Amino acid sequence: MIVVLMGVSGSGKSTIGTLLAQREGAVFADGDDYHPLANKEKMKAGQPLNDDDREPWLERLNVLLRDWLETGKSGVLACSALKEKYRETLSAHMPAGAVQFVLLEGSKELVASRLALRNHEFMNPGLLESQFKTLEDPDDALHVKNDRTPDEVVTEILTKLTK
Repeated sequence: MIVVLMGVSGSGKSTIGTLLAQREGAVFADGDDYHPLANKEKMKAGQPLNDDDREPWLERLNVLLRDWLETGKSGVLACSALKEKYRETLSAHMPAGAVQFVLLEGSKELVASRLALRNHEFMNPGLLESQFKTLEDPDDALHVKNDRTPDEVVTEILTKLTK
């Protein structure tokens, strides 16, 4: 099982991903940990990343996912994956269906309230609007509303993954 939990910042990717990985005995990785310093500084300054900024980061994450696949590990990656081409990069050079994307959904108000309560290393809450504008709704992802307890959301994801 290789799952990419995707969505805008504050949608719950890290919280849900950590719990999902624990429940399934899988490896968890937060895509934010793989950003180069230049990307982190740009976001901290309130500047959205462009495609050129993201490409090397996404390629690095693709190597991680391929390593999981090649070594037979189950893994959960928290990664915004806002555009279709980003998701294509993440799953490049892997068999069809090897990666399951799960979009964590929440209203702008809910996500903004979560961002207001946390102190993220570099994610500027002012970037939330640009993230919602950038998000290309994936046709092939599971869609899960993250408006309940983390346990309930993980249970729904696991139920949908096994169908």
